[in-house]
Amino acid sequence: MDLEAAGGAVTAGLIAGAVEKPAGHAGEHEDNICSDCGAETSGNFCSNCGQPTHVHRTLLHLGEELLHGVLHFDARIWRTLPLLAFNPGRLTREWIHGKRATYVSPLAIFLFTVFLTFFALSFVHMPQPTLQPVATVAGAEGAAEFEQGRRQIAEARATATSADDQVALAVADNVLAGMSGFKAEQGAPRADGLAPGSWQAGVHDVAARIYASDDSGPRAKKMAKKLMNPDLALYKIQQTFYKFAFLLVPLSVPFMALLFLWRREATLYDHGVFVLYSLTFATIISVLAIALGFISPWLGGLAWFAIIFGFPVHQFAQLKGGYSLSWFSTIWRFFFLQVFCLIASLLFIFAVVWLAVGT
Repeated sequence: MDLEAAGGAVTAGLIAGAVEKPAGHAGEHEDNICSDCGAETSGNFCSNCGQPTHVHRTLLHLGEELLHGVLHFDARIWRTLPLLAFNPGRLTREWIHGKRATYVSPLAIFLFTVFLTFFALSFVHMPQPTLQPVATVAGAEGAAEFEQGRRQIAEARATATSADDQVALAVADNVLAGMSGFKAEQGAPRADGLAPGSWQAGVHDVAARIYASDDSGPRAKKMAKKLMNPDLALYKIQQTFYKFAFLLVPLSVPFMALLFLWRREATLYDHGVFVLYSLTFATIISVLAIALGFISPWLGGLAWFAIIFGFPVHQFAQLKGGYSLSWFSTIWRFFFLQVFCLIASLLFIFAVVWLAVGT
């Protein structure tokens, strides 16, 4: 297990807990003075700063705070997740209209799920090379046939009398020579230490050609130089993705605003809530699909198939319920929403790759 990834998940939970306002029961009221701001209190929370009036000082409560920070282990998460999955429109609408203490905030749950994704993807490894040396593919029988063909060409050349025969034999010999070179190239270890036929070797070779080309500009050469170390480049892209996942929100909100230009009651804050809850749901189901893929590739494939068709249905329900739209208004907005999602995703991917290997 990647300890750095686990630490990221814990840190995300603590960050998410830090942006939450106190809610629920804080314990028995002990005195009428807030231990934080000194104001008079009359309940479980200070009316001036929100500090709980009952301050725990036990080791057990320290563990409880950690568990709460990592998992939001209180009643709100159990009210938020079912609505997020099965009635996202109601969740979005109620949060927008001020029902805040009942649910986990969209920003908090988004922060946590982003780092949860980082934790899950730390278990994912790139596919192993699929190309094998020719000798391995053909086996001993194929290698014997290869050598037999070479001997037959040599014998035919020795007895050939016409110019046409000589040309035909030369062409056949060149084909065999090319096959031999391919076999040697695939089977021999590379000088850079990359596995022959692997995706890393392919990326390195393309990047090396771009870097050596006189037609490549300075920016292209800089990116190609970084891509010549594919594993490091992939690591930087992953790190950039987690660090700048929040960019999906400002990239998406303007497109949502375009869908509601003439509805003044729909504010940018409303669009931000919609985007955060939608991205959170997409992240959670992606993590579940990854986990099912570890259990069984068949289950993972089935999960991704369900996501492809299920997530648009979820977006449609959230759009209709969150903004209280009619069927007609939802349908045409949903169509443009899919286009905008594609554009925002491409812009985000471009930004991540640019930040990782282009700067």
